[in-house]
Amino acid sequence: MGFEFITKLPTPEEIRNQYPITEKIRSLKKKRDQAIRDIITGKDKRFLAIIGPCSADNEEAVLDYTSRLARVQEKIADKVFIIPRIYTNKPRTTGEGYKGMMHQPDPEQKPDLLAGLVAIRKMHIHVIEQTGFTCADEMLYPENWRYLSDILSYVAVGARSVEDQQHRLTVSGMDVPAGMKNPTSGDLAVMLNSVFAAQNAHMFIYRNWEVRTQGNDLAHTVLRGAVNKHGESLPNYHYEDLRLLYEMYSKRELKHPAAIIDTNHSNSNKKYEQQIRIAQEVLHSRAIDPDIYRLVKGLMIESYIEPGAQKIGPHHVYGKSITDPCLGWTESERLLYTIAEKC
Repeated sequence: MGFEFITKLPTPEEIRNQYPITEKIRSLKKKRDQAIRDIITGKDKRFLAIIGPCSADNEEAVLDYTSRLARVQEKIADKVFIIPRIYTNKPRTTGEGYKGMMHQPDPEQKPDLLAGLVAIRKMHIHVIEQTGFTCADEMLYPENWRYLSDILSYVAVGARSVEDQQHRLTVSGMDVPAGMKNPTSGDLAVMLNSVFAAQNAHMFIYRNWEVRTQGNDLAHTVLRGAVNKHGESLPNYHYEDLRLLYEMYSKRELKHPAAIIDTNHSNSNKKYEQQIRIAQEVLHSRAIDPDIYRLVKGLMIESYIEPGAQKIGPHHVYGKSITDPCLGWTESERLLYTIAEKC
C-alpha cells in the first residue's frame, strides 16, 4: 500500500547543466521558434508538417529517420516547414504497455526513469546536432517540461490530458506553440476552453514553487477525431468539421486562431494508410475555402521507416513502431512532396 520512494531524481536544472546545449543549438532553436511563430500567426504562409513515429523508442532509428526528413526539407523548404515528432512519453489508456523512452530507455528492459530522462535529452540534442531540426514532444507530465524546454520547438497536449488543470496552466508558461487536442469525447468546446486557459496568465504551484505565467498566445487546437459511447471512432477532419471549428473560434476572444489536423488516431480509426487520403482531403478543404486556409496551419502525421507496428520482442524490426502503426518512409516521403505541391 502507498508509495515506495525509489530514487530522488535530479532537478531539470541539474540535468540541463550535466547535458548542456551549445550556443549554436541555442541560436538554431531561436531561429526555428521564430519561423514556427510566424506560421501560427499567419505572417509566414508555409504549412507545418509535424511528422514522425508514434513513439521514439530507439535513438539510432530516430536519427536515421530525421536525417531522411532533413533531405526532404531542403527540397520543399519554401512550402513546408517540418517539425519532427520525437515523442518520448506515451499515454496509455489502461495504464498498461510501453510508456515511452522516458520510462524505458530500452523497451525490453525494466523501467529506469533517471536513465530515461538522460536518454531523451541526449537524443533530442543529437537530432539537432545531426539534422538541424528542433522537434516536437508530447507533454504527458507537466512537471517534466523543463527537462526539455530549452530544446523543444513544439509541444502537444494529448486528448486525455487536455482537460487537466495542471497541463493547461503549464502551457501558459511556455514560449513555444502548444497544440491542445480535442478530448476523446470530441467536445470542441472543451478543447477551446483549454486554449483559452493556456493563452492567459496564471499563478499556481509548479515543482514546489509558487509561479506566475504570462500566457502563451501560440496555444492552438489539434483535431484528432473522437470516440463515441460505443467505442467507435468519429473523424473530425472533414470540411464541415473545419467550418464548425472556424465558427466556434470566431465567437471566442482567442489569439491567433489556428488548427493542426491529426491524420491518425480516431481520424483514421488507426488505419495508418488512410493518413494519405485524409491529408489530401484537408488540403482540398483549404484550397476551396479562404477561412479554412487561414485556420488550418498544418498536419500531424505518424510515420516511421517501416510501415505498420510490431510487438516488443526478440524479432524486432528496425525502424518499425512499437506503439500505434505508422506510415512507412516511402509513403511518407511521397506524401510530403504532395503536401508541398498542393500548398
